[in-house]
Amino acid sequence: MRITRRLEFDAGHRIPDHLSQCRHLHGHRYGIEVTLAGDVISATGSPMNGMVMDFSEVKNIARLSIVDVWDHAFLVWREDAPVVAFLSSLPEHKTVVLDFVPTAENLAIQAFRTLDPLYRDRYGNQLQLERVRLYETPNCWADAIRGEVPAR
Repeated sequence: MRITRRLEFDAGHRIPDHLSQCRHLHGHRYGIEVTLAGDVISATGSPMNGMVMDFSEVKNIARLSIVDVWDHAFLVWREDAPVVAFLSSLPEHKTVVLDFVPTAENLAIQAFRTLDPLYRDRYGNQLQLERVRLYETPNCWADAIRGEVPAR
């Protein structure tokens, strides 16, 4: 069985080598979907009976480890020196410095790598992260899928 929980956050970024508008500082209302696979728990009297995982717990894990970290932050590539210097000059600015260009694809991969161990087999029901879908806009997204996420 597969279940999915969607969360949203706002963040800024830029793609420094992009040939069009995305090379400029801008922001998005991102959406992130976390899809888990596992057996439906069959345990009469348990609050987990009939579930793969409680959706509120799916949300809390993703919120604490991804959404709260990236929400209302500027996501910047460590090698984008002018932007890193500019953001560093802003007092108390929420900046997340990344080891990769903050494209939807790379953010989806990073979210998958971060979340994967946090969901793994929590209830003895073969629970595992199957996919992280990161929406950059309502019409554009990237999927990081188990078995396809590149090794670090």
